[in-house]
Amino acid sequence: MNDQTRISEAGDAYQAIMDAIVTQQLAPSQKVSENLLSDMFGISRTVARTLIERLVSQQFMVNLSPRITIVAPLTLHEIKQNFTLRKMLLPSILSLAAATADFKRLEELSHEIEALLRPSTDDEALALLKKNKEINIALCESVGFPLMHDWVHQLEDGAMRIYWLYLKRLKSMPYTADQHVMAIEVMRCDEPSRVRAIVHDILSQAEDRIMNTIFSSQQFSGQDLKI
Repeated sequence: MNDQTRISEAGDAYQAIMDAIVTQQLAPSQKVSENLLSDMFGISRTVARTLIERLVSQQFMVNLSPRITIVAPLTLHEIKQNFTLRKMLLPSILSLAAATADFKRLEELSHEIEALLRPSTDDEALALLKKNKEINIALCESVGFPLMHDWVHQLEDGAMRIYWLYLKRLKSMPYTADQHVMAIEVMRCDEPSRVRAIVHDILSQAEDRIMNTIFSSQQFSGQDLKI
């Protein structure tokens, strides 16, 4: 196997494992091992070991001891932390991105998201989450701060785990298509303070809807939020 094949295998396997974490095929706090990942995803133990190390560094897996690794827990604390950080970061990113954003591409992604907002299958739900992540990553990249990219990727992957709970419960996202369109239109006007305020408000409303759903459902009675 040449180096390019190894890189491709590792990249494809990483995405497959992240998808499994998001959709809880690998459930919060579940024990994982090189053998488990090798069997589930058809990869070598060497690749599995590398990916476990990468996911631990990104806090999607946790080492409890030298011999025990688990999928990172998903609790109310993780949800609050994710929203707190995204409310600090995303409003500023979008206000900066307004001057350089590719609005044609944003509108295309927004239409694609709108078409998926009522998913009927797990595959459609995952596709919706990926489109939602893609539009935020595209905005981050247009700003041009490479150091920020990894933070946003990690926060967006964490958000996908959270939004999955809401999607599976209510078959919709915790924001509306109108809110998505409004955010893009405000960015087009390039009014940074208004962009920050609206994005922060959209995130706050999404957080409230998710928390209300969790608190009102007996399905989420345990510490780890499993669906």
